[in-house]
Amino acid sequence: MSILKEAPRGGVLEEVGGQRRPLLLKTEGIETFEDTHRAIYEVYDGLFGRSAKPKSKEVRDLIALGLVGGGMPTAEADAIVEGFGPKDLPGLLKVAQAMVGIAFHPDVEDQLDDYEGEENALEKPQANPS
Repeated sequence: MSILKEAPRGGVLEEVGGQRRPLLLKTEGIETFEDTHRAIYEVYDGLFGRSAKPKSKEVRDLIALGLVGGGMPTAEADAIVEGFGPKDLPGLLKVAQAMVGIAFHPDVEDQLDDYEGEENALEKPQANPS
């Protein structure tokens, strides 16, 4: 059994560079990103369709920072990210969206598990008592 069977709290397990890897956007990573690019909340809004999508360099840098936060050495994370081209961007956007989303809402998966236990009560028709 792998120790990484589940994602780290506040992180995700996603396929990056042909392997399933842990990505965790830590505070230091967010600060590095903001020092280099722009406010993380602007990127968050762009990832979720509320403003302009992030640029490819921003997405690649987010992925690299997530890999480092997940425990990968910086040089290895940089090497993986450097290998990505334009064809990889749609998949990287999805990974960045998952990573940034869970970084700011780490308990959302627990809430989804609770909701699924309700058996979609809102969608079930109610019996007519008359």
